[in-house]
Amino acid sequence: MRRHIRNLYILVKLLGESFSFAFVSVKANKLRTFLSLLGITIGIFSIISVFTMVDALEGNVRSGIESLGSNVVYIQRTPWYDDSGETKWWEFRQRPAMKYEEFLAIQNNCKTAESVACLYSFSRQLKYKNKTTSRISIGGITYDWDKISAFDIAAGRYFSPMEINSGTNVALVGHSVAKELFGDEPAVDKIFQIAGHKTRVIGLLEKQGNNIVSANDYDNALMIPFNYARTLANIRYGSPSIAVKAKQGVDLDDMRGEIKLLMRSLRRLKPSQKDNFAINELSTIAQQLNPIMDMINLAGWVIGGFAILVGAFGVANIMFVSVRERTPVIGIQKAMGAKNYFILTQFLYESVWLSLMGGLLGLLIVFAATSLLTYVFDFSISLTLLNILRGILISTVVGIFAGMIPAIMAARLHPVVAIGAK
Repeated sequence: MRRHIRNLYILVKLLGESFSFAFVSVKANKLRTFLSLLGITIGIFSIISVFTMVDALEGNVRSGIESLGSNVVYIQRTPWYDDSGETKWWEFRQRPAMKYEEFLAIQNNCKTAESVACLYSFSRQLKYKNKTTSRISIGGITYDWDKISAFDIAAGRYFSPMEINSGTNVALVGHSVAKELFGDEPAVDKIFQIAGHKTRVIGLLEKQGNNIVSANDYDNALMIPFNYARTLANIRYGSPSIAVKAKQGVDLDDMRGEIKLLMRSLRRLKPSQKDNFAINELSTIAQQLNPIMDMINLAGWVIGGFAILVGAFGVANIMFVSVRERTPVIGIQKAMGAKNYFILTQFLYESVWLSLMGGLLGLLIVFAATSLLTYVFDFSISLTLLNILRGILISTVVGIFAGMIPAIMAARLHPVVAIGAK
């Protein structure tokens, strides 16, 4: 027991000496150390910043999908993504537009659906007093839209069934639209104009921040009753979307199958004819982004890998110089009974410590950059604990590999030769 305690004491003492030697070496050769560790700093910054951005993008997509409903499909004229290679996009554009009557038929006959809503999007300028906005995205919606797409109302209320059915001139405004149109004035009960039609604000939407899923950009949008939208835009020249939310416990594929049969029946398509409509899922967005994120990850590894390789050579160079400068000290330590693994551990510790300095500096830069981007762009980016641990682990591994050969050389020195070295 005493022997183990003594060995532990010696190890701790040698590690303390290693820390002291490393600190003196860094202090005495500031420029050399800075240039050598710069590669590791850049490498860790490149890799961890890419991981952080990919995590932020994936989290943003996931939150957008959750707000729009993960168990929701959208019946539209064109698909969001087509990898079959059989149909040309110009053929999609020739398909008939979705009709309000089809929405009613789906709403009344789809047994697997919990909620069905219709959305028609267009853009117009808004006017309030002497102020005119740029073209704002406007969504004409039916009553069940709030059951399909998640959003919060900061002030006021949602549409009533009577307002929806009669097409009353009322609106819900997004945070950014209200800011642009009304400034710091309360938005609720304000009267403004859409293409000359007086409209009253009955609700202000909660601020959501930037989101990749553009269909969920409520901050820069305005929502009005679907029948009111019909008076502002010619729906025949557009194409509404029908959103269908599955009942609890219903498989999405089962609902897709039922919707497909209903739509083919409504459009009187023969068995030999292709579908002239698309049933889109939000998971398609994530599938389209996966290859892009994989490429970003790969680019981060390549760029960061080269920088870390350069940094590893820099650390190895510092360690070779350190071994040469401390050869007599190594000889004295070995003459006093220090084992080879003590010397090996001593230099590996110093190498890892130097590498961690560069890695931690890189992580600090990533943290500062993410904080700045979040503040400036209102886009949530955070340095997660997992990415911090990744950076520390990569730095540690680089330090071990960079210091291994110099540490082995130091451990194999003969004490007599080492003491006599100049």
